[in-house]
Amino acid sequence: MMNTERRRLLALVFVVAAAMALLPATHAGAAENPGNSASGPAESGHVEVHGVRYYYEVHGAGEPLLLLHGGLGTIDMFQPILPALTADRKVIGVDLHGHGRTALADRPIDLADMGRDMAALVEELGYTRVDVMGYSMGGGVAAQMASQHPETVRRLALVSAPCAKDGFYPEIIEQMHQINADWAEAMHDTPMYQSYAAVAPRVEDFPKLLDAMGDMMRRPDIYEFDVEALTMPVMLVYGDGDMFRLEHIVKCYKRLGGGQGDAGWMRENMPSNRLAILPDLTHYELFMAPAMIDVVLPFLDGRSIAPSWAEAVESAR
Repeated sequence: MMNTERRRLLALVFVVAAAMALLPATHAGAAENPGNSASGPAESGHVEVHGVRYYYEVHGAGEPLLLLHGGLGTIDMFQPILPALTADRKVIGVDLHGHGRTALADRPIDLADMGRDMAALVEELGYTRVDVMGYSMGGGVAAQMASQHPETVRRLALVSAPCAKDGFYPEIIEQMHQINADWAEAMHDTPMYQSYAAVAPRVEDFPKLLDAMGDMMRRPDIYEFDVEALTMPVMLVYGDGDMFRLEHIVKCYKRLGGGQGDAGWMRENMPSNRLAILPDLTHYELFMAPAMIDVVLPFLDGRSIAPSWAEAVESAR
């Protein structure tokens, strides 16, 4: 029997698995074409970058958007929002190092390394510059990619990701530090493990993945990146029930030039970067929330959703 503390930790850290239970089952035989949109990906395969054989899928057509999932997730966790994203976009989804169809390589799981890898991967796929949206761990990878290789990123959306490890609530950090291979057996009945087992090239690596993730999360600098190096427009998106301290969210936005004063009657002082804190959402729901898509897509398209009072008065005459 699991003790109370272990049961509580499992529920907290992996509650995102419950959201993944809403997704259709993915079968092991469909690794190269899992069909997680109505017609399946237009393109899929593997690209080897710096010793990691990354699995990728391309869906839709239009401006390219690199989409990066959260820790212990896969591309498939975005299935609920994929139709909205692919309506006018070419979405490039990647299973990150050790996740899903991308096997663990002989190197640590590291956000900075994966950021470098993503810049090389999109170049290998033939893209000069892409928009990037990353959720949670994927947001950390996206931030690293954008700060290391700003020339490869047109616009950047960081969804429920901090800009330093101390942005997490202290109790979350304490629990993150406990993740290791000992959790593997307890997770066998969760959608998190089952989705991994359905597509992973080496299912027996799951305990190793937990060890590698635990090692990464115990590092003090895990989410640090050069915020001031981000020269492209950036949007930060959080839920009002997220796992990050509100003070940290504000600090991140201020480092991006926001929150310095009133934007002005004519929006003359409006910063180029954006912050959204969405109501009634937690860290474990934000990645598939329609409200998140409603604020991120206009930003990625470079358009404002702000109404005009002057135009409203004029039209009422």
